[in-house]
Amino acid sequence: MKKQLASSLAIAFLTLAVWSCNQSDPAPKGDYVSGVFVMNEGNFTNNNGGISYFARENNTATADIFAAANGTVLKGGVQDYTASEQQGIILVDNSTAGQDKVQFVERYTFKDEGTIGAPDIENPREVIIVGRKAYVSCWGTNSDLKYTTGYIAVIDLTTKKVTKKINVADGPENLAYANGKLYVGTTLWGAGNKLAIININSDEATSPITTSGAANPVGIDANGKLWVNVGDKMLRINTETNVTEATLAIATEGTKTPGNFTFSNDLKSIFFVLSWYDSAGKEHGGTYKFSITDTQIAMVTPLIPRPFYGLAVDPTQGLLYAGVSPSYTQAGYAVRYRADGSLVDSVKVGIAPSGFFFQ
Repeated sequence: MKKQLASSLAIAFLTLAVWSCNQSDPAPKGDYVSGVFVMNEGNFTNNNGGISYFARENNTATADIFAAANGTVLKGGVQDYTASEQQGIILVDNSTAGQDKVQFVERYTFKDEGTIGAPDIENPREVIIVGRKAYVSCWGTNSDLKYTTGYIAVIDLTTKKVTKKINVADGPENLAYANGKLYVGTTLWGAGNKLAIININSDEATSPITTSGAANPVGIDANGKLWVNVGDKMLRINTETNVTEATLAIATEGTKTPGNFTFSNDLKSIFFVLSWYDSAGKEHGGTYKFSITDTQIAMVTPLIPRPFYGLAVDPTQGLLYAGVSPSYTQAGYAVRYRADGSLVDSVKVGIAPSGFFFQ
């Protein structure tokens, strides 16, 4: 009798739990529930950036989904996009001073849900969400081009207001998060040879990690280690102690520039582009790959013998997405590759595709 009662109660509780989940977690509705979002910078002086979208099984894209959903364009170049829960956050950089903004959208419909503009947001670069807060790296007004006015804008996602500006000079750029710490890189054109660290519990800057050049955090690998690009080197940093555990050299020959670093979907490999320009201004280079367990980065043969404007890996399928920008006056392409470098296909998107978000 006790067993029967226990079994009946278990079934009842299970049924209630399933019903509760079904009631509280309905399937999201909208035109953009699952697929690939492409961040198109556009032409800076024309302020014609946008976000393209396509389903993974398709090879055609909607060129500008914000315009399609709202009947108006973003009015600037798209620097970054991310989403959490029901909210999407677009960073819009306008060539006119005081016109930059954070644009909020409903995640699955892309309907306009308000903005934050100047003076809270000036020259936004990258955004990362931690809990109910968004952190946006900003160069500030930067009218003298000396990158001395930079900061991290802390946004309360419930109120959609900037609650704090954390001073990070020297052009705060790429961001990475681990163990309650936000790691902030500096722009290649800045003077800051350090990796800034922010305690997200207090939203205060702590002691930075000194580097030999401008630091560009790539992200956290499968072992919880932070990888940072510093010029012609890759650093592997212990996020518990902030100690650099390994340094891997990139053979740049003094004339080539590494960039567009991104992790594989298992977080055990890193892809990157190594490129240079000839006297006519044409870009050359290749795309390479190394393992987080390698002791050196092999540069003899590239994985893909061409450079790209942006790189990202779809965590669902493991495909490498590469942004191709023929010029700043015509549509670009999202080119898909397998992890071994073999070509899958390409999708026509917007002008200057530089980043990807996978949903």
